[in-house]
Amino acid sequence: MRSVPFGSGTSSMSEAQAFSSPRQTFHQLPSVYLELLQRRSLEDQVELWWFREPRRSLVCYCASVALILGLGLGGVGLLSARNSDVSAEWRLGVGTALCLLSLAVLLKQLLSSAIQDMNCVHSQRGIELLKSGGRADPPLILLVGLAVMLCGTVLLCVATISGGDVSVFGLVLIAAGLGMTLAVVGYSVLVFMKRRRERTRRMTRMRAVGRGGTNVRVFSVTGRHMNQIGRETATSRISLI
Repeated sequence: MRSVPFGSGTSSMSEAQAFSSPRQTFHQLPSVYLELLQRRSLEDQVELWWFREPRRSLVCYCASVALILGLGLGGVGLLSARNSDVSAEWRLGVGTALCLLSLAVLLKQLLSSAIQDMNCVHSQRGIELLKSGGRADPPLILLVGLAVMLCGTVLLCVATISGGDVSVFGLVLIAAGLGMTLAVVGYSVLVFMKRRRERTRRMTRMRAVGRGGTNVRVFSVTGRHMNQIGRETATSRISLI
């Protein structure tokens, strides 16, 4: 005695017809499974990992370019000021720090572009970390924003103590750093909500497909019918070929 699973209410001839028309069966698959198959086929292409979510990549790239220009111009402006008061040394240090922060953001962008051009990273985690709009951009921009706020606080304290004319620079840097920090926090919240919404939508589709699925029954087949079943199975395979 052997148990063989068959679909409920189907015969061997209907199975052979189903195997002989794979296009019809493929088009009858739920959209969730088709989406999963399409996603897996796209994940097999390493080159396409760099270009997933182009809107997020474009936003982060534009933010990085704006940071590079803003930090560079601010640092050069502080370094080019020719005042011989007490705050000159602090202004020189803050200008140098801004230039170094600008170079750090530029180095990250150049590193991502070089790695993408050389195609030396083939892991999905590495690409999701290094690409523009990846997981490394928000922490980098957050650190830059905190550093800018610290530089502005230093200039404001120096202006309060020594009475220099760097209080305006300090207020501008504090506002810029606070704006960058709030932008990163808002961006992270939006990304988290989007991923959660997509996950909920995917789970809802999977549950709907599970509820509408067909049940599978198990029939007991004696050894007397095994030869006939084997011949019908071979015929269906030949029809499929």
